[in-house]
Amino acid sequence: MTRRTSLAAVGMLGAALGMGGCKVGPAYKAPAVQAPPAYSENGANGAPKGNWSAAAPADDKNRGQWWTVYGDTELDHLEEQCASANLSIAAASQAYEQSHALVQSVRSALFPSVSIGASASRNRISSYRPLRPVTAPNYYWDFLIPLSISWEPDIWGRVHRQIESASATAQASAADLANTRLSLQGTLAATYFQIRGIDLQTKLLQSTVDAYTQTLSLTENRRKGGLASESDVEQAKTQLEQTRAQMIDLGVQRAKLEHAIAVLIAVPAQTYKLAEKPLAGDPPAIPVGIPSELLQRRPDIATAERRVAAANAQIGVQKSAYYPNITLGANGGVESSDITTLMNTRSTLWNAGPSASEILFDAGRRKANVKAAVAEREQAAALYQQQVLSAFRDVEDQLSSLRILADEAQVQQRAVASAERSTELSILRYKRGLAPYLEVLTNQTIQLSNERVAAGLVADRIIASVGLQIAIGGGWNATQLPKD
Repeated sequence: MTRRTSLAAVGMLGAALGMGGCKVGPAYKAPAVQAPPAYSENGANGAPKGNWSAAAPADDKNRGQWWTVYGDTELDHLEEQCASANLSIAAASQAYEQSHALVQSVRSALFPSVSIGASASRNRISSYRPLRPVTAPNYYWDFLIPLSISWEPDIWGRVHRQIESASATAQASAADLANTRLSLQGTLAATYFQIRGIDLQTKLLQSTVDAYTQTLSLTENRRKGGLASESDVEQAKTQLEQTRAQMIDLGVQRAKLEHAIAVLIAVPAQTYKLAEKPLAGDPPAIPVGIPSELLQRRPDIATAERRVAAANAQIGVQKSAYYPNITLGANGGVESSDITTLMNTRSTLWNAGPSASEILFDAGRRKANVKAAVAEREQAAALYQQQVLSAFRDVEDQLSSLRILADEAQVQQRAVASAERSTELSILRYKRGLAPYLEVLTNQTIQLSNERVAAGLVADRIIASVGLQIAIGGGWNATQLPKD
């Protein structure tokens, strides 16, 4: 009898394992999003459209530290601090660790569970218990060490679908982490260049203050010589003090931006100071590739795509509820009323066998769950497609900004040159008594206004290039996703 039971159990186990490759539910296919062959600001349009590919990334070379193209060692150091110390990045990292641990937890359902216990109890039998033998003792000990083994073979693929879903969710969390890092490091770079732009404005205002101081001396000397009025002197003083006030206002803006950087690198705001260093030069050229590469280069797109995969696997999980639950189990152990005989072979006990259950009526619950899972996948697919379209827009926005700002900077430089020449001529005319001081004042105001616009454009162009770096993924690509 024991041999037959064992053979039957082995036979059922083999059958269950043989059927374990079946997985109900739809196979995953990434949503297709059509993309133009090139960016309108970075190449010609008009070629036939093609579908995006969610397969192996076209760009398998990790460009890594994208900020190094700006050649600023101080920025390099700050970006490294942000990556290692920023608390939002640390929180996103722990969110990924949680999702990764969940994959391991779900995967454990593929294996049997084994439990063991121990108990000792003193018992009394009722004297009036039905069919109680006369010779039975009123009191007895019961010593028990049970061992239990239970396994539900994944015949319908429910556990495998749960693993697929959990793994895709973990990959989405990893992409979230990459996106958080990219976003915060991009914010750091933009803030850093804003400060450097303020330093450039401060340098400009300081040189203007020096020039206005000389103009004030000129008007004072002319007043002493009877060639200028007191009004000219006061106008010159007013202009000088207004410019100094503008410098003070820049200091307020700079302090706030310094505090923002302190938060990004996780240090107290009051302890962080950034030495002045005026911004200079044009933004570096940023290769953007073709639109279809964005699917692999943008971590936020990878997050959205992985959530579609997770939702798709949940459809299979819900469909598996239509099939029977089959469990293989065995229980055994030793039991005795006398602890001295507990480990005796005659104290052993065991039972083994399969069990199965099937829901006959659930008032449409399983059907509703499947319908909800399908709707969740379609929602995730729509969000993924929307994210891709938003990514196109982001890149086009930054490319347009860079082109337009470059054109504006050229025009503005011509305006600055004309304003400088006009100021020089008006001062010369004023010295010769051919023009009133109001003409000098007006031209100097126009010159400063144009110079500040030109200085602002220097910062705007570099900040736009940072925006482009973020829009194209900052060197990240989908091959960096973990294989959970």
